[in-house]
Amino acid sequence: MARRAKEPTGAMALLQDELPALRRAAQGSVVAGLLWLPQAWIAAQALAALLAGRAPGPLALALFLALAALRVILSHRAERGAQDAALAAVGRLRARLLTRESLLARPLPAGQAASLVQDQAEVLRPYAARYLQASARLRAIPAAILAASFWIAWAPGLILLVAGPAIPLFMALIGQAAGRASRRQLDQMGTMGGMLADRAAALPDVRLMGAGQRLVAEFTASADELRRRTMRVLTIAFMSSGVLELFAALGVAMMAVFCGFSLLGQLGFGTWPAAWGNGPLDPAHALFLLLIAPEFFQPLRDFAAAWHDRAAAESLAAVVAERQGQAARMAGQGGPARALPGRAVRLRGVTRHGIRYPDLDLSAGASVALVGPSGAGKTTLLRMIAGLEQPDAGLIEVAGRPLRPAIADAWRAGLGWMAQAPHFLDASLRENLLMGRAGDPAPALSAALADGVVANLSEGLDTRLGENGAGVSGGEARRLMLARVLIRAPGLILADEPTADLDADTAAQITQALLAAHAAGAGLVVATHDPALAVRMGQRLRIGGLDA
Repeated sequence: MARRAKEPTGAMALLQDELPALRRAAQGSVVAGLLWLPQAWIAAQALAALLAGRAPGPLALALFLALAALRVILSHRAERGAQDAALAAVGRLRARLLTRESLLARPLPAGQAASLVQDQAEVLRPYAARYLQASARLRAIPAAILAASFWIAWAPGLILLVAGPAIPLFMALIGQAAGRASRRQLDQMGTMGGMLADRAAALPDVRLMGAGQRLVAEFTASADELRRRTMRVLTIAFMSSGVLELFAALGVAMMAVFCGFSLLGQLGFGTWPAAWGNGPLDPAHALFLLLIAPEFFQPLRDFAAAWHDRAAAESLAAVVAERQGQAARMAGQGGPARALPGRAVRLRGVTRHGIRYPDLDLSAGASVALVGPSGAGKTTLLRMIAGLEQPDAGLIEVAGRPLRPAIADAWRAGLGWMAQAPHFLDASLRENLLMGRAGDPAPALSAALADGVVANLSEGLDTRLGENGAGVSGGEARRLMLARVLIRAPGLILADEPTADLDADTAAQITQALLAAHAAGAGLVVATHDPALAVRMGQRLRIGGLDA
């Protein structure tokens, strides 16, 4: 029975689709490195001939140049292949992270998600581009050079054998600290990215409250902490590089001393007996040893650099695994679908996060107000009705069918969702309203009492608003969001605190527009603290205690 291939884990699992291309690149890099042995032997023979007063033959020069050209071609192709695969791996990881976060009931805040997808995911690229190549060269090239050295004389082989293994030993010890330091650095990058996005969005409020100095102090402290963690990573990298260079310098120096003193006749040991084949060291063999000794340590240098890339990538893999471990509670895939017929909603025994929700029967076209104290779970219930979260227990039935992943996208295709916090894409207002659909947004703007808002904008529907609606008031942004809902002509509208933090006149306008949509046949589920809005609904469902 064939043995099943071992599945990659950790950072290597992030490269699973690109591993064949990366392994081919690593093989080409190894062949290019091994070609230095015959090239160095030709160079050593030529230099020895010059020392003896003879000119090297043209065939040797041509072969040397041919090997050099082949090494350049192989190295270039390996590097290009590894870089292309690394870019593909980073792109695939970013798409996977974005898709995963979009399916989570509680995704990361925008700033932290941006830091994870953009900055932290980027650490995978140097790891993918360098680590497999460095690891493959480390396994093959030093062993080949060690064998060649022992073939010429036992002392050069012993020198490399003693100096070489000490480096991976120290690297393994230092690597443990590097992994911990890299994880702390990535955590701080995410924290600072989230802070930057959140504070930038709140700059108008910060200025109004005169909290600029406090904001500067927060950023200074956060940046200083990131600096300390980054310097910790760099310090570890410097320590490991220092250890490597020390042993490499000692190894090359001892090789040079042995070759020099052997050629001068000052050393009577270190070579094989003449009866075994080689005898005393001659200039050609000595020059060959001097040429290949630095190359013995070069794969170790490359691996040392890639080891730090690996530590950072393993820290990233831990973060990704943590996010992957979050249960994707959103039903469906969030893709386009044909709207499900029917708009009735039925809840039986639904619980989420320890909250037991009352049972509910909402017929198509009916309305209900979800009331209760802040934090009672009104928004969570709206999200569960929309299939954006799934209950821990109980049944949510929509259009006469249990709300399962198989029908969730079709159910949402007929819903209108109005979140409490307005959000605009980085696009024109027209694109924000239509969201990829064809048509004229004017009727929906009029129904949402938002046509006057557009008329007052300098560029009208071509205006680009900030993420949170910079350029319009909170009430105007809510009316624009309601217009976006009404364009869909939904059979059921889910509105989360649609009148919160609005003045009485604006709240009345939002209420009027919602009731007009309801009168036109749309069902309406509203989470609200507004008694004036709640009393206009057909039912009131108390959640988490008595209504105030």
